[in-house]
Amino acid sequence: MIGDDQVRVAVRRAINRSGNYEFTYRGPIRLFIELMFLFGSAFDTDPQYPWASQILGAPDDQMLRAEQLRDKTLDYQKKVSGSDAANTHKALRDLSVWAKKPVIFSSNQFTPGMQQEMAHIFPQKAAYIGEEGLTVLISEGSAEARQYQFPTIRGDALVVALMFAFGHGCTDDPLYPWISQTLKDERIIDPAARVERLEKETLAWLDRILARPQKGDQT
Repeated sequence: MIGDDQVRVAVRRAINRSGNYEFTYRGPIRLFIELMFLFGSAFDTDPQYPWASQILGAPDDQMLRAEQLRDKTLDYQKKVSGSDAANTHKALRDLSVWAKKPVIFSSNQFTPGMQQEMAHIFPQKAAYIGEEGLTVLISEGSAEARQYQFPTIRGDALVVALMFAFGHGCTDDPLYPWISQTLKDERIIDPAARVERLEKETLAWLDRILARPQKGDQT
């Protein structure tokens, strides 16, 4: 969906980033790239996946750390993604529905409100991450949204939801170039118009993903 050139950009970033953890063998580097595609290019610092940073930062041999990452990822896929990623696919559908609805909570209830929404969109993932991880993610998303002076909590909620779905680094991720392009488009002066454009781009992206045949679908 992003094209070969953009994939190369993402892979190069992953290779460079894996070097920060002294991954030099083919196997560990390949695994790092695969995890980037699964969890986002900044998965190694994402509060949704604290186990990744803990394992990567350990002083153990790179092969041992890679094996631990693989085991933890398989556990995540079993408990969160589900068979043939069925839970993830349903969550993307629910996210698409959510993105079309107004925010139903006030700004002073933003954190618990977003926790409730995330638990509704992707209950398996919300439970796996836990309240503490979700709270950190919400705080990061809110801080990111403030940089663009979004006038309502709708914009804040959308950024948090994107981070929840695509990783906390999604606003500068070569896997999702449409997010950073929308946020940094100098032609959009009005912050409200930027939120509206981001909503449209989000829905368009989700529509493209959900239109693709999934493993196990009848054709």
